[in-house]
Amino acid sequence: MHRFLSVALALVLCLIPVLSSAELAGTVSSDYEPLYRFAEPYGFRLGGAFGYWDMRNTVFMGFLDDHFNSLTCTNETKAYSLLKQNLCKASPDGMPRMDYSQADQMLKWCQAHGKSVRGHVLVWDAVMQYPWFFHEDYDASKPFASQEVNRERLASYIDQVITHFEETFPGVIYCWDVVNEAIGDSASDWRASDPRHIRIVRDGGPNYFQAYVGDDYVEYAFQCARNTVEKLGADIKLFYNDYNMFMSEKRNAAVALIKSIQSYDPDGRPLIDGLGMQGYIGGYGTQSGCLQASNISDIRTSIRTYSSLGLEVQLTEMAVRNFDQSRAAEHAEYYGRLFSDVFMKANTEEKAPLTAVCIWGLVDAPENDKNSYTYKMNSPYGCFLNTKYQIKTCFDTVYHVLKGDQ
Repeated sequence: MHRFLSVALALVLCLIPVLSSAELAGTVSSDYEPLYRFAEPYGFRLGGAFGYWDMRNTVFMGFLDDHFNSLTCTNETKAYSLLKQNLCKASPDGMPRMDYSQADQMLKWCQAHGKSVRGHVLVWDAVMQYPWFFHEDYDASKPFASQEVNRERLASYIDQVITHFEETFPGVIYCWDVVNEAIGDSASDWRASDPRHIRIVRDGGPNYFQAYVGDDYVEYAFQCARNTVEKLGADIKLFYNDYNMFMSEKRNAAVALIKSIQSYDPDGRPLIDGLGMQGYIGGYGTQSGCLQASNISDIRTSIRTYSSLGLEVQLTEMAVRNFDQSRAAEHAEYYGRLFSDVFMKANTEEKAPLTAVCIWGLVDAPENDKNSYTYKMNSPYGCFLNTKYQIKTCFDTVYHVLKGDQ
């Protein structure tokens, strides 16, 4: 079945037209040296993100190849992409089974082009596409499985996924986001007695992991991941990843969660290596709140705070939002300040281990529906490339700031 799916996917890919520079009416400028090389002296990788279907866009993939040395699969290494219900139901040992065909093609490209990969993500409570995972026989029409069974399934899933990618592509994945977005946004999301602010609700229903794996599911997931990494003898760092991590209330909850993870293992092993700040900066779907100087200060403070706990820090999904095309120059200057005043100083002056800055807002998309998730998250004019895949002023500014020209 796995071989059949791989062949079928390959045939589908062959039918998709490869996009050329001419067809896109714009190219990525060859006048620029690789951007990531100028970040290396400051101690951090420079990252980008791509999806499975992006692999047919030769211009975009060329841009990633030229300028980034850390890449993230946007969705294909998440559970809802890997888990397959029919395979789980047929599993002889009752443990989950996955289809890695799309993710493997992406990791193969990264390996061939010498790119390191952030594994994203092992555990995320957005389970709308696979609630059956928590039920008896992986069947949503049946009762929920026991907590013991769900903990065993989760441990097996984490072990299988880390092991598959490490054995198939040794050393390519250098870190994993073990848990994503477990901290709630408002007091109604968590128990008042919980300083970690772990979500007990998600999308109007329960947080399935918290309800059916356990209130310690975050700590437990890190313990499982550490067990596998140690078993493999792999050099893989383990991260907690979340949005709004530069805001004070969420930062305080994150500190409490980090301390809980650090003290969870009965043998005293350190379970967490790093903290991922997603870095969506500015108003969600609106220009209000964008390009505020206070956010630059908040990001600097948060990097210091998390690094003081002995953690690496990464900006994992950065999009400097801008919904007003007329403010392109201001947006570029703001982007430059983030690099010059925060990222470039983090390891040199602040002595804080900033190990990656990964940008998800790469291509403008003003044509998107204003109510769409992509429009609101990345913003229509906040990216490094315009709609014709041409270099924008913000990229040029970051380039020369890192290079030391300005």
